[in-house]
Amino acid sequence: MKADQNDLITRIGPGTSCGALMRSYWQPVALVDEFNPALDPRMAQRPVKAVRVLGLDLVLFKDAQGRWGLLDRGCPHRGADLSFGRNEGDGLRCPFHGWKFDTAGNCLETPTEPAGSRLCERVKQRSYPVHEHSGVLFGWFGQEDKAPPFPAFDCFAAPATHTFAFKGLWHCNWLQAFEVGIDPAHPSFLHRFLADAPLDDIGENAAGKQFRSASAGDFGGERWPMTRIMREFHQPDISFEPRPWGLQLTALRAMTPELTHVRVTQAIFPHTFVIPLSETLTITQMHVPVDDEHTYWYSIFTSFAGPVDKEAMRRQRQQFISLPDYIPKSGRHNNWGFNAEEQRGQTYLGMGEEDINVHDQWAVESMGPIQDRTREHLGSSDKVIMANRRTLLKAIEDVQVGLPAPGAADATLAAQMAGPDTVDGIAPAGSWPTWWQEQVAAKRRGAPWLAQASVATPA
Repeated sequence: MKADQNDLITRIGPGTSCGALMRSYWQPVALVDEFNPALDPRMAQRPVKAVRVLGLDLVLFKDAQGRWGLLDRGCPHRGADLSFGRNEGDGLRCPFHGWKFDTAGNCLETPTEPAGSRLCERVKQRSYPVHEHSGVLFGWFGQEDKAPPFPAFDCFAAPATHTFAFKGLWHCNWLQAFEVGIDPAHPSFLHRFLADAPLDDIGENAAGKQFRSASAGDFGGERWPMTRIMREFHQPDISFEPRPWGLQLTALRAMTPELTHVRVTQAIFPHTFVIPLSETLTITQMHVPVDDEHTYWYSIFTSFAGPVDKEAMRRQRQQFISLPDYIPKSGRHNNWGFNAEEQRGQTYLGMGEEDINVHDQWAVESMGPIQDRTREHLGSSDKVIMANRRTLLKAIEDVQVGLPAPGAADATLAAQMAGPDTVDGIAPAGSWPTWWQEQVAAKRRGAPWLAQASVATPA
């Protein structure tokens, strides 16, 4: 890849071409949990947060009526930081001169002006629409009248009882963060465990032990943990197919002439993937640019069986990520927790068994803030990476000439933004395409929050 192309697909600030593309999609700005006084006591008195998304400095707050406001952070009077403003219930007041703004950015008062002044009627702070879905607050940063319908993916269609949202900060560009998740080959090495544990020894809603759980189906009458499958069959046959939302990815690992391991995942353009955590739990993970060199990943866990234990899931993850700013405890400052002895005898990477998220963090942060793709040497196992980059370049070009962005940004495709589904299991080699669809249909029939009429076979 040429240097100018690498800049084109990674720079997302105001006025950039990739930034314009990103502003064609709803973007996460915060977790609802960030305003929970039980998790951040400061929120009990003052539900106001400074946030940074797509290179924009913003203030997010909640008024006394429960309405969300997302405004540019610099006060339109003299530019002071509104994230230090006084939340007075009906609006946010700048402490510099007392100008006050409601959640829509309307100027309510300019108290230092002479009596009878109508200045506030002519001033409005830039505001951005906010939608709350599955524990995540999403902002719209494109043209005000161009917001597409919010997609009805499973993670947003499931009730609050069956979803849990969390996030974490990575010190790297958004694209390298996303590309690790759509790479079907990397789990056989980056997440390789050198020994297996009992299949029921995965802990309480374990944060990173999904590769300790079993795949669906069995091998010669045995249930195999993913650790063993990934370790022993490390040359997957990778393919992809276009879908309305992006790409459907398939990785086949031939085990015997009769059996193959099948892993189907989804890439939702531009920065989201959907992967299976177990037979009844999926992860939908979004990689949202904070700026060119920082990314928040947002994960929504969706259960197709019983309700999730949010407290247990949060407690598990707080071992590795500090609240209220959701910053990983491991990073470049401590070599991501690297342990040479562990690398010799426990894991291929040497960065722990409890939280495989730090494995991905090391991979993407160790590349540098913005990966230099001019130095890459891609192989056939990188075909998904190459396909996604082609899609990204085409989408940037389309938006530049006034054409709609693809996938969830295209309102004409809104009815097709459903699912998308995943599977991870051992299937009959000759009939795996039918097998995986049957597994998905059975999972959906068993989901208490899905009406029987909505059960559909995946495309």
